[in-house]
Amino acid sequence: MIDEFLTGDLTEVEAAVRAAAAAEIMPRFQQLAAHEIVEKSGPHDLVTTADRLAEEHLTASLTALLPGSVVVGEEAVHADPAVYDALGGDAPVWIVDPVDGTRQFVRGEPGFCTLVALAHRGELLASWTYAAALDEMAVAVRGRGATLDGKPICSGSPAPGAVLRVAMSHPDYTTDAQKRALLGLRTEGIEARPCGSAGLEYLDVARGAQDAVAFSWEYAWDHAAGLLLVTEAGGAQATLSGAPFRITGGNTLPFTAARDEATVERVLDALRRGA
Repeated sequence: MIDEFLTGDLTEVEAAVRAAAAAEIMPRFQQLAAHEIVEKSGPHDLVTTADRLAEEHLTASLTALLPGSVVVGEEAVHADPAVYDALGGDAPVWIVDPVDGTRQFVRGEPGFCTLVALAHRGELLASWTYAAALDEMAVAVRGRGATLDGKPICSGSPAPGAVLRVAMSHPDYTTDAQKRALLGLRTEGIEARPCGSAGLEYLDVARGAQDAVAFSWEYAWDHAAGLLLVTEAGGAQATLSGAPFRITGGNTLPFTAARDEATVERVLDALRRGA
């Protein structure tokens, strides 16, 4: 079933993502009322009416496209953490972040996106990264490469000896051990800065506009789409232990995704020195 779906018309998924953004996200962009913004665990963890309704829209449309599939979405998991267990189950799973970069969305800035990935038994198969305010759509399919607005993209490699541009988790929102590791990126040869929307940071790595990301949290909805996008564009990824990142969890953090294997090793070396 899943193989047949992947060889079919995947533009229907792209259309579903665009439709959800058009119906539920963009009408509220720069138009949010105060009652449409809620703090979940604190002032840095926000949810809006657009997040909730877009996830509901995608849940209905995506499961209709692939009967028997289920959805692991950020807002559904917030309501019921047991939903996350579906990542390790036998059903195909749509991994959804309806508005990645909610803080930017709330501020009325265009640096947010909708992330959708399709996985089966822990393996990433396809992904869609849609920056609605910028009208950019990146798509990746396992073994078939990555595209941005229909054109192939390649991460390439940094110039030999170049200073690496790395977007990272803000150290204030990590454990003490992870903070020490991330601060290892504050070193000669690396230009590190706090990340914005994870999905857009991954997109910049995939198209060679940024060299790497280094993150200290592992929620699948933030990383699944971007990790496949980077690897299908020719990049690489690994956790602090050197093992690949697993969307089902239990990773040794922080982890990195980068334009090539050599850059992954440079970033891991810096993280390990910090740790």
